[in-house]
Amino acid sequence: MSIADHPVTTLAAGRVSAVPGRFTPADVRLEDLVEVVSATTRAVDYPHADHVEQGVLVYSSAALRESVSTAAGEDAVRDELVRAFVDGPGIVVLQGAWDDLDVVDRATSAFEAIIADEKASGGAAGDHFAKPGANDRIWNALEKLAVTDPETFVDYYANDVLALVSTAWLGPGYQVTSQVNVVRPGGVAQDPHRDYHLGFLTDEVTARYPAHVHLLSPTLTLQGAVAHVDMPVESGPTLYLPHSQKYAPGYLAYRRPDVRAYFEEHRVQLPLAKGDAVFFNPALLHGAGSNVSTDVQRVANLLQVSSAFGRAMEAVDRARAATSVYPTLLERQASGWSTAALSRVVATVAEGYPFPTNLDLDQPVDGMTPLAQTELLEQALAGQWPAARVAEALASYAGRRRTSEQGV
Repeated sequence: MSIADHPVTTLAAGRVSAVPGRFTPADVRLEDLVEVVSATTRAVDYPHADHVEQGVLVYSSAALRESVSTAAGEDAVRDELVRAFVDGPGIVVLQGAWDDLDVVDRATSAFEAIIADEKASGGAAGDHFAKPGANDRIWNALEKLAVTDPETFVDYYANDVLALVSTAWLGPGYQVTSQVNVVRPGGVAQDPHRDYHLGFLTDEVTARYPAHVHLLSPTLTLQGAVAHVDMPVESGPTLYLPHSQKYAPGYLAYRRPDVRAYFEEHRVQLPLAKGDAVFFNPALLHGAGSNVSTDVQRVANLLQVSSAFGRAMEAVDRARAATSVYPTLLERQASGWSTAALSRVVATVAEGYPFPTNLDLDQPVDGMTPLAQTELLEQALAGQWPAARVAEALASYAGRRRTSEQGV
């Protein structure tokens, strides 16, 4: 079932059905997912693609650069990429996206220096899916590269293919973030999953969001990875289940044992050469593979490109506002206000989502997300913390989000 055909929202026709609904775990059926991913990726439907490999569209970046030399050609390529992400396999491989390998090597050297500096300082880089220390990861690699090696940063991010695919999916005004991941021989595979936003939430929390938000979430970000070394299959490049982004209740599916077993049996895996890039719909079921090589350290620059529209109109110092109203919340609690009434105020005054944050300082605890500001306030009310303690906790919360504390 494609996003465009789902009864909740008919995006292609620009109309919304009268039954918005919610997805629940009971809506997930393996047979429905199997039907969706049984679609065939046909090269004839994507004339700018070089070929189809294991159901994945593979493009020559050199050919794309020629195709977008005119305004009409650029529009055609952008339209094709969007179709690939929405109605196609959900993933494209762009061979030679970073064609200046000297720039790639310079960036790799800069990343290695950052990793060495962070290790020397005693920092333990946690990971969403691996235990701290199992791999090397640079959080906020974009800012750190800009500060430590601005010349390499400029040469690296002048990349035209990155701009092409980002504007195709998100339009102008997008924001790029970057994390570098180094997976050593012996590094184990990730469980299959979907990505940010809803992909980072528990099933319980995800089910609270209406179905149209499940369909909206993938349009807010684009996931990508740039290969900084040659990645043969044995080094564990990412595993994918083509077309799985079209399974509407998929954010509630990927933790199920039957779905994971199906993924393991039917996923595909493509080798990448240094300078190749992969971009995919964040709702695509995927996961990094196991590095079973003896000598390949898999180095990838993981790119997340976000929509310009994923933010509020006004800037609000929510820590300041929450600190101010907390004593009144305590008073209302003492006077008999219900937890539900207090929570409505908390939801208004505080940040209900933990991102963006500084993941060097504010690492996920017992899950894939750090604590949200609203959760901190709810804990405070439950424990009847004094106002001074809450003010200190909110100040510390804000401090963990300042990247300048990293001293890079």
